[in-house]
Amino acid sequence: MNPLIELTNVSKTYKKRSVIANISFTVPLGKIIGIVGENGSGKSTILKMIAGLLQPTTGTVTVNGENAHRRISKHVSYLSDRDSFYPFFTVREAIAYQASQFSDFNLAKAEEIMAYMALDPDKKISALSKGNRGRLKIVLTLARNVPYLLMDEPLSGLDPMVRHAIVKGMISYLDLETQTLIMTSHEISEIEPILDSFIAIKDGALVRKTEVEHLHESEGLGITDWMKKAYLE
Repeated sequence: MNPLIELTNVSKTYKKRSVIANISFTVPLGKIIGIVGENGSGKSTILKMIAGLLQPTTGTVTVNGENAHRRISKHVSYLSDRDSFYPFFTVREAIAYQASQFSDFNLAKAEEIMAYMALDPDKKISALSKGNRGRLKIVLTLARNVPYLLMDEPLSGLDPMVRHAIVKGMISYLDLETQTLIMTSHEISEIEPILDSFIAIKDGALVRKTEVEHLHESEGLGITDWMKKAYLE
């Protein structure tokens, strides 16, 4: 069996409100995938189900053939769009804590990425800007040696002047022979150059899944321009 993530006829309902509506797709190893859509379209819910933090109401979510649940973290590193740091930790202590939680955490790699991200290891979490807390979350996510990295809005709060360098760093610390990165982002123009394909979600439904290169060649459009057409129809 080839390593992959597979969603089959997945729906998710919160308090009788449909959030995800019967979506199916697969993600193979060694790809960079963007999940795009408007606010509230269900992008974050999809990542949480893949990470095993939420269960689908109907359908199945599997990672390497195993139903996604909280123990699926052995295959998945998840970056939330929310902070979950102890504010009294320093950056170095936050990294050490993460290393204590996951046996696959590469401490040397984390320190290397921390330096690339220009983070002060002795600075308290409580003293970090939103952008620097975002950088730290990227460090903690990339430093795990797992097949699947899930990032929910990793560029949120980052200064536009540094986003390109951050995206470049994210790619340089991925091993695309053994890892897949799936991310959501509103900064589509920043991530489009590195994406192999994208998954478009609208009102919880799958609108399109295609390779970015195919979109460029067949329609002469970037993702943002395609979305303007598809989402306004």
